[in-house]
Amino acid sequence: MTVAVCPGSFDPVTVGHMDIINRASRIFDKVIVLVMANFNKTSIFSMEERVNLLNCAIENGQSSNIVVDTFNGLLADYSKKVNATAIVKGLRAVSDFEYEFQMALTNQKLNPETETIFLTTSSQNMYLSSSLVKQIAMYDGDISDFVPACILKDVEAGLTRFYLKPQD
Repeated sequence: MTVAVCPGSFDPVTVGHMDIINRASRIFDKVIVLVMANFNKTSIFSMEERVNLLNCAIENGQSSNIVVDTFNGLLADYSKKVNATAIVKGLRAVSDFEYEFQMALTNQKLNPETETIFLTTSSQNMYLSSSLVKQIAMYDGDISDFVPACILKDVEAGLTRFYLKPQD
């Protein structure tokens, strides 16, 4: 059985994330969407909330070979633990490549049994990121085209909760 890990912070999950996850699910027997902490970013949603949002988005897509997990540690260690043959990462633009290439080489050094596979994003999602979704929501913009429809209200509520500013 081929196992792939799709790691990310997924804060929040976007249609771009789901595109990469669903495409990976057609290539590998099992895809583990791994919610990880990114210490370079301030998270809006808790790990539990991100898992719930992902599970809802995945159930809506009807893919039976995708599971969600969390891990607080090195991706290379998690990949070993689950006997993953691949780490799947999405690339939006050339600007993503340098960082992702560095991470791929590091993971390969730490766990030579797991390969990193890069999937290029679909053209309609090239500009899309969780950070962009958060920025649009902060100014009460419409994010309905950017997150899976089944989680839209939950994402809006979470973003509103986070960006709620006290009234003077």
